[in-house]
Amino acid sequence: MDNKKDQLEMEYEKLSRLNQIYLMVISRYKDHIEASEEISVAQLPTMVMPKSNVILQRANIIKKAYASYNYDSDFRDAANAAFEFIINNVDEINLPLQFWLTPEETLRFMAGDITDRAILLCSLFIALDNPSSKVLIVTNESNRTILVYYDLNGKTVMYDLSKRIIKEFPTRDNMVESLSRDENTTIYEFNDQMYIDII
Repeated sequence: MDNKKDQLEMEYEKLSRLNQIYLMVISRYKDHIEASEEISVAQLPTMVMPKSNVILQRANIIKKAYASYNYDSDFRDAANAAFEFIINNVDEINLPLQFWLTPEETLRFMAGDITDRAILLCSLFIALDNPSSKVLIVTNESNRTILVYYDLNGKTVMYDLSKRIIKEFPTRDNMVESLSRDENTTIYEFNDQMYIDII
């Protein structure tokens, strides 16, 4: 029994040392990696992948919770289920460099930073049949907020993965007005079809 425990501890220590080496390599080549990972605003829509087989499979798992999935009656509940899935199962991790994961990769590793998780959520919303879904990013000198929203039945519904909250607004403009901002704030949104600078 002690021998097995010792062996597990040795494996854990070996893995820990390996992770430290990986971190050192990443830190050493951080600038090179980040330069290779730069994405232009025109490329952002390519990161939202609702038609990916992996995303469609996850959306279908959510749809199977309904006897016969109907967008009009079931989407809002299915969207909440997608949100809960990510909150409860996809860990938020912060790498020591800017590195993009595709929604497929975020699902494979069940982890990603807040942007990766938001792009996954948006991809799932569109795969659940709501093409109005978008990732909304609010930035200023000291803060960055990443949200996902969609329009449904004349309302705008916003999801905040960081705060784990859902808010409903009468319109998209009301949602944008509710966001904290100053003269240095920029706000933009995108999905698989478009990119728009709001402010």
